[in-house]
Amino acid sequence: MASASDGVSQLAAAIDTIEETYEYMLAYAAQGRRVEEDGSSSSIREYLNKSVVALDLVCTSTPEMAGISGQKAMADAEPFLAVLRTDAKAAQAAIKFVLSQHSIGSQIVDNLNASMHVRALLTDLFLLDEALKISGL
Repeated sequence: MASASDGVSQLAAAIDTIEETYEYMLAYAAQGRRVEEDGSSSSIREYLNKSVVALDLVCTSTPEMAGISGQKAMADAEPFLAVLRTDAKAAQAAIKFVLSQHSIGSQIVDNLNASMHVRALLTDLFLLDEALKISGL
């Protein structure tokens, strides 16, 4: 059986993966690629696919995974986590749409970066990540 700290560690790792992908997406969008290049060592698809997996975990996040304990604290945190899960599902849908394209150029990644769904998710994750850090988790 997994411990609560395992859930916190897994969620923190998922947040790191999503943030890392976003940073890669910013750099990729700035390159002005019309189409993606095959055979690159770090492809945009690899990063996006890692984020899809990480978002699966975020979509199932619980107060315990966020390091929250105590009945009142859990009740207070649940509405935020519900928003987080909704934003994660919306951003994941946008990422999967981009992954379904034959080729991924810089412009579509720039549009994905600008998506309000991705931005809402990132803001949620920055807030949660900071809460985990100040809690010492």
